[in-house]
Amino acid sequence: MRSVTIRDVAARAGVSVATASRVLSGHPATSPASRANVDAAVAELGYRPDARARSLRKTRTGTIGILVSDVRNPFFAEIAYAVERRALQAGMATVVCNADESVDQQDRYLDLLVEQRVDAMVIAPQGDGSGTLREVLGLGIPVVFVDRTLADGSDGSDGSDGSDGSGDVSVPSITSDNRTGLREAVEHLVALGHRRVGLIAGPQETSTGRERLRAYREAAAAGDLDPDPALVAQGDFQHASGVAGARRLLDLDDPPTAIIGADSPMTLGALEVLRERGVRVGEDVSLVGYDDLAAFSLVTPALTVVAHDPARMGALAADAVRDLLAGRPASSAVLPAHLVVRGSTGPARRPA
Repeated sequence: MRSVTIRDVAARAGVSVATASRVLSGHPATSPASRANVDAAVAELGYRPDARARSLRKTRTGTIGILVSDVRNPFFAEIAYAVERRALQAGMATVVCNADESVDQQDRYLDLLVEQRVDAMVIAPQGDGSGTLREVLGLGIPVVFVDRTLADGSDGSDGSDGSDGSGDVSVPSITSDNRTGLREAVEHLVALGHRRVGLIAGPQETSTGRERLRAYREAAAAGDLDPDPALVAQGDFQHASGVAGARRLLDLDDPPTAIIGADSPMTLGALEVLRERGVRVGEDVSLVGYDDLAAFSLVTPALTVVAHDPARMGALAADAVRDLLAGRPASSAVLPAHLVVRGSTGPARRPA
């Protein structure tokens, strides 16, 4: 007969594994209702933590959990690879989990990582609409945010000012300068004569989605671009939304002469639509991508992109985890981003 696990207790109590863990460890930051529900589930299921489980709370397991936003996105694959290599050098194993740009899937993996008692986590958060991520942070497990941060909205912070964007939660973060990258992209297009510039934006639940949209709007206003709100198509950082966003922008009565994709999968989706419709990239419509994937320099024309350094981001995140596990403070870092100009951008087409 299978033994009862903390996951079974959490499911019966209607709480997350993180909450169940906090109740069972006597953590004070739990609600009376949660404590009552967990206690009832423990009694009903006959749950008994075994000696090995108790010992693992006091000793290291030698594992780091890596929770990336989309394992299919080469940008996040590079981050995970860099963390894994750095961890291996330190004699630690890694468990890579894929949130698939979903808070629900993020929550499932957070519960799994808590249950597996990883020593630390490197997380690219999807936001925390459910509250599970904050519950995990409350367990005291060392956590480092990478690429994205978590804002609670109480102070209006989303990390775009260079802060960690985590509101009342102190979490070291390794991110990139989204504002500078988007500003350089818009300024480049303005210099080429573009006035209707479309953006396929990322989800506003994420810090990067918010920061890049804000940077686009600020740069567009400074460059006297057309402020038409229809020029912003809402995406979700995945390929299909890049396809949908590009189609919506191109179907406008007055379509944009340039499009910016706020991440690489959405940029690829936009490129797919432009080619399907026989649009000459860099001539009929200019296209700027985000993340400098190797493939972007190999297509014809090569893509102009906002480039940053996922390998360094992952390495610094792993170093921050090492510091936390050693009882040392870990520093946050905002890495530079810059525009790489290639053939996919050119002068705005003149009206017929």
